[in-house]
Amino acid sequence: MPGRASASRAPLILMIGPGLLLAATGVGAGDLATSSFVGGLLGTTVLWAVVVGAFFKFVVTEGLARWQLATGETLIEGAVSRLGRGVVWLFMPYLLLWSFFVGSALMSATGVTLHAMLPVFEHAERGKVVFGIAASLAGLVLVWFGGYRLFETVMRVCIAVMLVTAVLAAGLLWPGTLAVLEGLFLPQIPEAGGQGLSWTLALIGGVGGTLTVLCYGYWLREEGRTQKDDLRVCRIDLATGYIVTAVFGLAMVIVGSSISIEGTGARLLVMLSDRLEEVMGPAGKWMFLVGALGAVFSSLLGVWQSVPYLFADCWGLLKGGRADAVTRVDTRSAPYRSYLLLIATVPMFGLFWSFRDIQLAYAVIGALLFPVLALTLLIFNGRSAWVGPNFRNRPLTIVVLVVVLLFFSWIGLRPFV
Repeated sequence: MPGRASASRAPLILMIGPGLLLAATGVGAGDLATSSFVGGLLGTTVLWAVVVGAFFKFVVTEGLARWQLATGETLIEGAVSRLGRGVVWLFMPYLLLWSFFVGSALMSATGVTLHAMLPVFEHAERGKVVFGIAASLAGLVLVWFGGYRLFETVMRVCIAVMLVTAVLAAGLLWPGTLAVLEGLFLPQIPEAGGQGLSWTLALIGGVGGTLTVLCYGYWLREEGRTQKDDLRVCRIDLATGYIVTAVFGLAMVIVGSSISIEGTGARLLVMLSDRLEEVMGPAGKWMFLVGALGAVFSSLLGVWQSVPYLFADCWGLLKGGRADAVTRVDTRSAPYRSYLLLIATVPMFGLFWSFRDIQLAYAVIGALLFPVLALTLLIFNGRSAWVGPNFRNRPLTIVVLVVVLLFFSWIGLRPFV
């Protein structure tokens, strides 16, 4: 493509794109609620866990990008070409299950946030349902009619609002530089009545996205990043995105550590905003709510836009087709738009379930994917015959992927043992 040779020497601001989309999509209700709750329970002593979680996700996503730039295939396409179409039949049930619970969780979180901002309903549960449905339909319209560029613009605005408000809230509630530095560089896990380990693991596992990391490759194609020398750009882009993710998580742990809040469920965000109003005044409450809305709606919008890529790609693979390095998924195609309609409507039934139960199911199902991704990247990126010697896993990457494999396997199995 003309001009592609100079892409790796572009100004920094032009390199940062899909990584921010990934950050905005991955930072949602789970990060917001879990980080603030863990901060209130364990304090700033577990700030290190946020950094570790973001680093784990960076290594996995960098491996996905490295595979795609080396081979011209998304990871799903690569798995099918080497292992057969049975991979798609195994993946599709997981995709449907993940879409339902994550879609419900995002509608629920956006609905709760909007109810906190506009408490026109007597009961928070009713506000969650009505506003959650409205947010889902708004996301559907934006993705359906707006295209990738409008989506990218809206996401940039959301993540800017989200990050600025979280950092300002943390700054206003600053617990002291020494406490923050100790939490970052002196890892420890408080006892907290036997809950310390479980919540620290939840914090590490909940940082950033889960299935949405697979969508990074489709955004690379939208941006025209298809050559091997684009890897440097992708690493800068991803590092920026996960730094943003980590900063947001750190800020929310600090906010949570500075106020006292109890409870979960649909009123969690309402209660958190009320406590911030007591500590910081009405401006603090509204600052938090605006940032929270930016976080949860950008996550909803990102999932609505990106996950249909996966279904459309899988559908094409089952029909016998395979995209090459420069072919984008057609966002006007029947498979893409059908799944967009599906994910924006069917999970509405989950709005009538407990907010906490939906969030738990979302976290467990998401955690189950990462051991599979880590194992796949260890094998696929470990073969020079497939990716070339320059793109093969280095020893440090292998160590981190093994740790990710073991860690997320443990998290995924904990609820069942």
